[in-house]
Amino acid sequence: MTADTAQRGLVLVVEDEPAIADLVRLYLIRDGFGVHLERDGEAGLFAARRLRPVACVLDIALPRMAGTEICRRLREAGDWMPVIFLTARDDEVDRIVGLELGADDYVTKPFSPRELVARVRAVLRRTAGMPAGAEQPRVVGAVTLDPGRRTVTAAGTPVQLTSTEFDLLAYLMARPGRVFTREELLAGVWGYAAHAGTRTVDVHVAQVRAKLGAASVIRTHRGVGYAADA
Repeated sequence: MTADTAQRGLVLVVEDEPAIADLVRLYLIRDGFGVHLERDGEAGLFAARRLRPVACVLDIALPRMAGTEICRRLREAGDWMPVIFLTARDDEVDRIVGLELGADDYVTKPFSPRELVARVRAVLRRTAGMPAGAEQPRVVGAVTLDPGRRTVTAAGTPVQLTSTEFDLLAYLMARPGRVFTREELLAGVWGYAAHAGTRTVDVHVAQVRAKLGAASVIRTHRGVGYAADA
């Protein structure tokens, strides 16, 4: 089911609880998004590949295929559209697994539909970036980050990052050498420090480091936080 109004782009919502799905759809449409709903994981994966939405809101516990599996398959295929998970449990292990699979954010049920829409808007703002040429590429060590084109290379090799991973690296590289606490990074990158644990930062840092490999410029300052430094 696809909404006609889509001035902000189409969002895919995969949720098997009709009441929740309809509520999310209503609030997204009110905010100017088009919405396509699916009720099970296999149909959701097919819709994600066919419709190419601007973002996906995925329940983790879905019939026929879990939301985490949908995300894993999209990332393996090189599809880095923003993904926000809905989870029924406030379980740190579940959240970390989701983030490690390449999710950009998560919301725990019960949740405010307004907050979910705000999260979708925030991740899309980060993905949009700046017009090409609006800001010069940043270089720290062997890592080059282009804010306008939202591209990263490590020792000359292109690196695929999720939108949140990119924004975390960009935030650190904009102020090389400065040490940021986890709380500062949550506020500056995610924008909702009060709603997330600092473990979220650690998981994203680990993911960025793994993708940059030996060229990684993110340094840990024990007991304080992280900095980008050659």
